[in-house]
Amino acid sequence: MSLRQQQHPLIQAWADQIEAIWIQYLALSDYALPPDFEQVQGDLEGESLLIENICYQAPPFRKLHLQLAQVGVGLDILHCVMFPEPNYALPVFGTDLVGGRGQISAAIADLSPINPDRQLSVAYHEYLSQLPALEFAQPRQLPDWGEIFSEFCLFVRPQTDQEEANFLDRAATYLHWHCQQALIAQPLPESQVAAVVAGHQHYCQQQQRNDKTRRLLIKAFGEAWADRYMATVLFDS
Repeated sequence: MSLRQQQHPLIQAWADQIEAIWIQYLALSDYALPPDFEQVQGDLEGESLLIENICYQAPPFRKLHLQLAQVGVGLDILHCVMFPEPNYALPVFGTDLVGGRGQISAAIADLSPINPDRQLSVAYHEYLSQLPALEFAQPRQLPDWGEIFSEFCLFVRPQTDQEEANFLDRAATYLHWHCQQALIAQPLPESQVAAVVAGHQHYCQQQQRNDKTRRLLIKAFGEAWADRYMATVLFDS
């Protein structure tokens, strides 16, 4: 049985949808990760830690990363980021699901602006603004480093099957729109690339401030491994 098949049903469904949407819109090819990071197994305070990384590249994205992880029988994780090529002024699509004991405790999806003014383009803003508002019983607060996220960031603790379905539908809507926009995006003039690169670096630096992820990796694999994994696989700028 694959790792995905052992995880929370919402994680399975979202991972399957992400890959299906990528296949629908993008010309995927393999992205070469360091071999020791493709499938990882460790020990976290007596419980097994399994990590599976799936990576592609596809114009105009330099890296499409989907990570699935499981700690023992009590914690399931999905993490996904789409990194555009630096000569395209596209936001960064990111999504995470964290589940424990059959309950999703955190579900997030966003299209994070990386241009110098930290604002989404007019096309993105107009599209996202007209989506119907969603109500969740337990919205979650962004971390103190979360200024990289957009005003449309969806961050919740879904309480019911309907709330899980609503999250999945809205996150998939974000991803469909993003892929559609990517297909018609035009490269930037060379003079504007440096600013976008700086935006990507800032995004990755802020994400690497996620102490929960880093502490978990350090406990299982040691500090040097954790730092290399954070900077090489999760948020390489």
